[in-house]
Amino acid sequence: MAERPRSQILLATLLVLVAMTSVQVGASFAKSLFPVAGPTGTVALRVGLSTVVLWVILRPWRQWPSRAAWKPLVAYGAILGIMNLCFYQALQTLPLGIAVAIEFMGPVTVALLASRRLADFLWIALAVAGLSALLPIAGGAGIDPVGCAFALAAATCWGLYIWVGRLAGEAYGSRSVALGSLVASLFVVPIGVVHAGAHLLDPHLLWVGLLVAILSSALPYTLEMVALTRMPTKTFSTLMSLEPALGALAGLVVLGEHLQFREWAAIFAVMTASAGAALTAHRAEAIAMRD
Repeated sequence: MAERPRSQILLATLLVLVAMTSVQVGASFAKSLFPVAGPTGTVALRVGLSTVVLWVILRPWRQWPSRAAWKPLVAYGAILGIMNLCFYQALQTLPLGIAVAIEFMGPVTVALLASRRLADFLWIALAVAGLSALLPIAGGAGIDPVGCAFALAAATCWGLYIWVGRLAGEAYGSRSVALGSLVASLFVVPIGVVHAGAHLLDPHLLWVGLLVAILSSALPYTLEMVALTRMPTKTFSTLMSLEPALGALAGLVVLGEHLQFREWAAIFAVMTASAGAALTAHRAEAIAMRD
């Protein structure tokens, strides 16, 4: 494979950083809606409006999936909806950076399970150390156990999302995001309507919800698709390790959430474990290909 020009990799790196920042700023704005719409109402706005935006962009009606493709698509959408519900419930009582770090254990676990090299035990130990410093079992002051439970549930869903999302993508391609989002909406929006009611029709709430939908879904998905064609998968996976720190920074700037040194150290440990797992998995794959 020809080596990619440095300018393309630099551009792709910038796109990934913008995408991750967009997701976390969107989550910060979403959390600001909680006093009016609550977590479930906010999820309904985000997922519902994201579905509209994704359908306009991807136009899945131009090629409907086969009957066999619907099974992974429905599973993908259901997991997407549950993951968002759990994450936003976690945000109700946890700072954004901590919630993202705990949820990030989902893809970290998937990456570590895919590789069995000796170095992986280091990343596992580091990930466990970071996670234990964030959970109430380690005596973390001010960390809500219910919020942690929701964040861990979101992490589990994220791990399943990676696996089922791959199956949905193989069955229906890039348009699976639009149909999966529709399935998630059919599951999530009624719950949000029951809890938030007429508040969801407030014009200001709808505009902020649309902004959240664009920042959290449409914009980052588009940027990441472009970036993946211009950079190695290893580089992309390693850059994604920055997401918990970007979540903490977005929470600090937008919401005024200040974390303690111990919490920053735990987030850094999770990030390092994620980056190490991505690099180790790539090396293991390269060795297997050479063998």
